[in-house]
Amino acid sequence: MVQAIILSAIAMTAIVALRYLAASGLFAMATARVRPGLYDSLAPQIRREIRWSLISAAIFGVPAGVIAWGWREHGWTLVYTEWNAWPLWYLPVSLFIFLFLHDTWFYWTHRWMHRPRIFRALHAVHHASRPPTAWAAMSFHPGEALTGAVVIPVLVFLVPVHVAVLGLVLAIMTVMGVTNHMGWEMFPRRLVHSRLGGWLITATHHQRHHERYTCNYGLYFRFWDRLCKTDRGLSDSFAR
Repeated sequence: MVQAIILSAIAMTAIVALRYLAASGLFAMATARVRPGLYDSLAPQIRREIRWSLISAAIFGVPAGVIAWGWREHGWTLVYTEWNAWPLWYLPVSLFIFLFLHDTWFYWTHRWMHRPRIFRALHAVHHASRPPTAWAAMSFHPGEALTGAVVIPVLVFLVPVHVAVLGLVLAIMTVMGVTNHMGWEMFPRRLVHSRLGGWLITATHHQRHHERYTCNYGLYFRFWDRLCKTDRGLSDSFAR
């Protein structure tokens, strides 16, 4: 049993690491084409971002691997595989529940990590990326990575979710984490400045957080920033 758990943790760590390398590498390549020269002077920073991110991959992968083993072997969690286990209308509902609860956890832990002592101990690693790049999405101190690693493992015990929807949650988390840090806005101006865009976080919104530090703490949505009056709008540095 112990060997199976260890192998599952190693496998999940490898999956998280490869997912990070693939997504960040893809958008770094896109950056080279769309914004040539943007990362030319940032090689030492990028190496540091990759190093921290691979450490974070292990911190994310180990608990995920243990829970994946428990789900396969003992039916832990509320993850289901049969399409008729819950009504089809519940699929998008469960997606939104996961994203909203993840966003809620992220907002409050992120805001907590901007307290001066906590910032210096944990979050300064992430903000050392100046400017952030496509490789910075998982560039965390291990303590910060741990706060992010517990969210999805806890939610799968609390919220029923189809395994495909869970995969979509992880894909959205990865893509938004990368695109919000890559140093330019990939979404068209008409979306970013639309009514819908006013509730979503894209690079133009998150860039202002990296510029001012004390605002725009959300991950997916601007709900908590607006409610708590920490929304400071969009960055002017690269808005399309």
